[in-house]
Amino acid sequence: MTTKARAKKYRIRRRDVADSLALPAGDLVLPDPDAELQADNAMEQAMRSAASPEKPPAPSRTEKAPAPEKPTMQAAANAAAQRTAKPRMAKARHMRKGSKPDPDSDAAILAEGLTGRQLRIARRVANRHGLDPASDIEAVRMLRKKGIDPFTRETILDLVSDKSRKNLPQTVPQPQVASPEVTTEADIAREVRKIQQDIARRRRLKMTLLVARLAFFVLLPTALAGYYFFRMATPMFATHSEFVIQQAESQAGPGGLGGMFSGTMLATTQDAVAVQSYLTSREAMLRLDADLGFRDHFSSPEIDALQRLDADATYEDAYDIYRKRVKISFDPTEGIVRMEVAAADPQTSKAFSEALLSYAEQQVDDLTQRLRADQMRGARESFDDAETMVQAAQTRVLDLQQARGVLSADLEVSSLMSQISTLEVELNTEKLRLQELLVNAQPNQSRVAILEGNIARLTRLIEDLRGQMTEGGSSGASLARISGELVIAQADLETRQLMLSQALQQLETARIEANRQVRYLSTSVSPIAPDEASYPRAFENTFLAFLVFAGIYLMISLTASILREQVSS
Repeated sequence: MTTKARAKKYRIRRRDVADSLALPAGDLVLPDPDAELQADNAMEQAMRSAASPEKPPAPSRTEKAPAPEKPTMQAAANAAAQRTAKPRMAKARHMRKGSKPDPDSDAAILAEGLTGRQLRIARRVANRHGLDPASDIEAVRMLRKKGIDPFTRETILDLVSDKSRKNLPQTVPQPQVASPEVTTEADIAREVRKIQQDIARRRRLKMTLLVARLAFFVLLPTALAGYYFFRMATPMFATHSEFVIQQAESQAGPGGLGGMFSGTMLATTQDAVAVQSYLTSREAMLRLDADLGFRDHFSSPEIDALQRLDADATYEDAYDIYRKRVKISFDPTEGIVRMEVAAADPQTSKAFSEALLSYAEQQVDDLTQRLRADQMRGARESFDDAETMVQAAQTRVLDLQQARGVLSADLEVSSLMSQISTLEVELNTEKLRLQELLVNAQPNQSRVAILEGNIARLTRLIEDLRGQMTEGGSSGASLARISGELVIAQADLETRQLMLSQALQQLETARIEANRQVRYLSTSVSPIAPDEASYPRAFENTFLAFLVFAGIYLMISLTASILREQVSS
């Protein structure tokens, strides 16, 4: 909620009322001394009546104060006008005589025709600036002497801020001294031209400094890099080659997931990655140095100082040069290994590339050598075990035949069954003959006795033969038991013989796989000695150097600007 600004309360004096209600000098008539005395008496009576004890009660905030009586205020105004008329008339007469008027005099201020509202504003402005004028006219004169516009209205916020600044230390305004020189349009144009020239000079200076910094930090290093790449750098010849690692199809026809991926590049991806790692290793670098003198080649004085390898360089320095000059990449989508070998001489580059290809092929062979040796050793052990078990089964069958006295249980059973069949036929024949004799009324008793004896003997013989098959004879073992043991021993022997044949087949397969190359390196692009240098790429390297130096300068400039702004703020 915003409250209204309260203006300072002033005590109304007779002189203030007279000055504020005075008329212009040209409209006044000079009164005589008696009229002035009467006006003073009337003013005193009006003030006495206003200060009488019988005055109405003070109005409340919501009610308006009653207006003063018109005769009293009118009388006071007339008295004040008559009292101030005389000095104003004197000043007016002085002006009519031709003398130059004072612009800060009361007559000159009254001649401006200021309204009562403007005079009140001037009084409030003077009080706000710490002045204590005796009248509104004096307030206008004092403000103009200080160079302050007395009729500037202030807002409520200004009044509130002025009240809040009363308790704060105030600055003392410096008096403005008017320049005695008169400024003309030519002087203004000249000053504007000077400012424009100064701005143009500063811009040229900044542009010159910017160009100098760019030339020193960007263009000069780029020029040095270009001079090195175009004039000083030793040309390097690169030999390109490509190879792929393939897997031979197994003779045994593998099954499962291994057989599913055996003919694709997924089966050789690990081998290709292993070969790539080997060719970029220190072992390959040392082997190439021992065979073809890699360090001696790059330590030659014909190579420039930046690319040359020191004579007393360590193996780590030589390995850094090796990684820069030998680049190997593997394409997993096609399964192709690409190799690029760079050297200062085309023939040397080709020799290095061929040596690395031979190292890769030998590494591929070594990768499967242990696998093939393990397979051969396992097949040999399986065959030996199967052969031992077959011999044990044969020994058991032989022991059973010797212990039981039976060569073949089937033959023994068939022999006994044939004997039993023959005896049963004879027994049936004898029983028929006996029945024929018993049909007669008086059979021959001797013949009957003979036939009954034959039938009894045949029956006991058949029972003995059947007892040998089921219950056993003098040896204590039945033919059925002996036959069962022999059948089990012979079945075991047949099983061991089958396992022996399978172990023999695996042994032969492992021998074949071990004797042939399972994975081999196939060169799709053979190394050929180049006739033109591939490195350095002068234009590309120079442009790259320019971009690098420009980026470094830009980052440093931005960092410096940000730090300068932070420090200045």
